[in-house]
Amino acid sequence: MSMGNGAGRGAGNAVQVDLHGKQALVTGGARGLGASISRKLAGAGASVLVADVRKDQAQELCDDLEREGREARFVDMDVRDAKAVAAVFRDLEETGRPVDVLVNNAAVDVSKPIEHLTADEVTRVITTNLLGPMYLCLETYRRMVARGGGHIVNILSTAANRTWTEAGPYSAGKSGLRAFTHTLFKEAQRDCPGIGVTGIIAGGMETPFILERFPDADVSMLQSPDIVADTVLFALSVPNGSVASELVVVPRREPSWP
Repeated sequence: MSMGNGAGRGAGNAVQVDLHGKQALVTGGARGLGASISRKLAGAGASVLVADVRKDQAQELCDDLEREGREARFVDMDVRDAKAVAAVFRDLEETGRPVDVLVNNAAVDVSKPIEHLTADEVTRVITTNLLGPMYLCLETYRRMVARGGGHIVNILSTAANRTWTEAGPYSAGKSGLRAFTHTLFKEAQRDCPGIGVTGIIAGGMETPFILERFPDADVSMLQSPDIVADTVLFALSVPNGSVASELVVVPRREPSWP
C-alpha cells in the first residue's frame, strides 16, 4: 500500500499523508491518545473505525468527526475477546471495506506493588495490553498479506524497555508486545514488502490514562497526545521501499528513558 504518496510537511511542520480511500481501525480510540489518533487519521482522509468499550464516548467522537465532514464509525469490540475480534473482521470482509491501517492503542494498568496484585488484575492487564493486540494482528496481518499491503502500528511504552515499581504487569505486557511487533516486522519483510509494521514507544502523555491514576502528576513532565498521534502519521508517511520499524517519542524531561 502506498502510504507515502502525497506525504510531506505542511504548515507548522505537521505531518502530511493522504489516506483518502483507506480504512483505519483504532482500538481504545474513544479518548486520550486513541481519540487524538482517530482525529489525525480522519483529518488525513481515512475512514476511521473507533473501537472502544466506552461506547458513549466513542459515539460522541464519531459524531463530532462526522459534523466536521470526516468519516468515522463506532465499532463495538472488546479486544480481550478473540471471538468478538474475529467477528468484526468477518463483518468488514463481507462489506468489502478491509482494514488498511490498524492502530493497537487500547491499554489498561493496575498500579500496585506485586505483593498486592490479584490474579484477576494481572489477567486484565496482560489480556488487554498484549493478547488483545495480538488477536487484532492475527486477524489483520493475514488479510493484508492476501491483499498485498497495509500498515500495523502498535503503541508501546517506555515500559517496554525499562520498568519501575508498581509496573509489573504493564511492563510485562508492553515488553511482550514490543517483541511480538519486532517478529511481525521480520515476517512482513519476508512475506510482503507492501506491509508496514511500526512500534511506537511513547513517553508520558497528558491523558486520562495517567491523570486519572496520578491526579497530582506534574503535567510539565508530560507531552501532548497529539505529538504521538503525529508520530503515527509519520510512520504512515514513509515512502515505499522504507519503513519506520520503531519510533520513540518522549517528553524532554521523561524520567523513564533511556
